[in-house]
Amino acid sequence: MELLKIQGLTKSIKKKKILDNVSLTVNSGEIVGFLGPNGAGKTTTIKRIMGLFVITKGQITVCGYDVVKDFEAAMENVGGIVENPDLYKRLTGRQNLEYFASMHKNVDKENIDNIIDMVKMRDRIDHKVKTYSLGMCQRVGIAQALIHNPRLLVLDEPTNGLDPLGIKELRDLLKLLAKEAGVGVFISSHLLSEMELMCDRIYIIDNGVIIGEKTIHEEEEEVTVKEDIYEYTLLTNDKDKVLEYLKGLQANCRVENGGVIVVMRRNEMPNIIKNLVYRDVEIYAVNEKHRTLEQDFISMTTGSKTQIR
Repeated sequence: MELLKIQGLTKSIKKKKILDNVSLTVNSGEIVGFLGPNGAGKTTTIKRIMGLFVITKGQITVCGYDVVKDFEAAMENVGGIVENPDLYKRLTGRQNLEYFASMHKNVDKENIDNIIDMVKMRDRIDHKVKTYSLGMCQRVGIAQALIHNPRLLVLDEPTNGLDPLGIKELRDLLKLLAKEAGVGVFISSHLLSEMELMCDRIYIIDNGVIIGEKTIHEEEEEVTVKEDIYEYTLLTNDKDKVLEYLKGLQANCRVENGGVIVVMRRNEMPNIIKNLVYRDVEIYAVNEKHRTLEQDFISMTTGSKTQIR
């Protein structure tokens, strides 16, 4: 089931587009990552999902409810943290959760206790927030976002301040919520390796534009970025001639480990090989390598996408 749907979201400030026709979806039981450089538009998008900024162009729906037209119904189905958890430092973690729980219907003490255990804060929950580390605040913030059992969880950089163990525990928690409770999770982060371990799909945004999407499977990686880009190693008898030909196509290529490395679209590969053989270049082997999320992210956000003609 589609829990979050963004269509054509656009925002301009002083004639500069901060968001440009952003469209994406999050389904039930799915963890979707949102990656991009600083200033790319991640937090701006998330604030609009949470109803913190006015939507002037485009549409956002949560569980079928329009965030503008049916704001209360939409927000009943979403919980989130934007930038940093907003907690009352003079209160204990439990008092914070009880206060936020009072804003929702049917949240009892048992529900609060279950969430405290879920985020592993049982030992410190009755201490004042001002004594917490940043990582502890993040955990209580996630508990706060879950307090009313939302169907969609939106998290902006939730791993900030967490140590490696805390990050793993967060990853396990989000996977548990997604797979067993059917919660949809939309999460932004700069930790590329963690996003690959955590997410089912990832959107990459740069300068307010969605420039790529990657679907990640535990057993098989399936790359669905717009150009279907892969990295190939060509073993040949004439590296110089291969480099000259590829550079003539404006391809991203280099010599490495005795072969020629080239980044290109998969559907262009047969024609490239045919043309090299036609030029009397012997190709001994062509090895395809699935590109990592880090490679895709750097390639797309630095504008070095391959243009093979």
